[in-house]
Amino acid sequence: MKWIDTLEIAEALYDKFPDVDPEKIRFTDLHNWVLELDGFDDDPKRTGEKILEAIQAAWIEEAR
Repeated sequence: MKWIDTLEIAEALYDKFPDVDPEKIRFTDLHNWVLELDGFDDDPKRTGEKILEAIQAAWIEEAR
């Protein structure tokens, strides 16, 4: 997975953290959790607020 795989990342986060409310997470936590996902292989510095927002939005949709 790369940072641009927002839907795949969101699905993996939902599976790994089923009890977490994605609407209440901090971007620093989100960033670290993505880096810890199995299959994630991208430069930790190649992301920004827009990508993290997209991942969070996809995770919120997945949680519904």
